[in-house]
Amino acid sequence: MGLFKKLLQSFNTINIIIGKAVSWLVLIMVIVVFSIVVMRYVFSTGRIWVQELVIWMHAAVFLLSAAYTLSEDSHVRVDVFFRRWNLKTQSRINLIGSVLCLCPVSLFLVFGSLDYVASSWAVKEASKDAGGLVFPFISLLKTIIPVCGSMLFFQALFIGHRSIQEIRND
Repeated sequence: MGLFKKLLQSFNTINIIIGKAVSWLVLIMVIVVFSIVVMRYVFSTGRIWVQELVIWMHAAVFLLSAAYTLSEDSHVRVDVFFRRWNLKTQSRINLIGSVLCLCPVSLFLVFGSLDYVASSWAVKEASKDAGGLVFPFISLLKTIIPVCGSMLFFQALFIGHRSIQEIRND
C-alpha cells in the first residue's frame, strides 16, 4: 500500500472515530433538553447557558459528523438513478462529485472561515446574552467550521481515490 493510500485511509479512520464519538452528543443533548424542560415547568427556572449549550452541541454534531456520514455513504443523494447504475458508473459519478464539487466547497469552507474563527479567538468572544456561554465556547464552536471543511476535504480525496481504484478494477 502506497504512502498516499495509507494517509487517506488514516483520515478516513479518523473521520469514522470522530463521527462515532460525536454521536454520543445526541444522547447528551436529549438529556440536557429534558433537564431544561424539567427546570422550566417543574421548578419555574432556567439557565440561558444550558439552552445555548444544546445549540452548541447540535452544531458540533452536524459539523463533526458530516465527513463520517459521507464515509458511510449515508448522505442524501439528489440523483434518483444512482442506485440503479453499475459500480463503474457510480464510481465515475463519485469521482466527479468529489473533485468538482466537494473538494472546492470544503476548501472554501476552510479558508473562508479562518478570519471568522481568528477574530472570535482574538476578541475572546462570548455569548451576547446575559448568562450565556462564556469564552471559549463560542470560539471553539467556530473553530469546528474549518475542521469540518478539512475533514470533508480529506474524505473527498479518499472517495476520489477509492473511485479511481473501482474504475480501474471493474
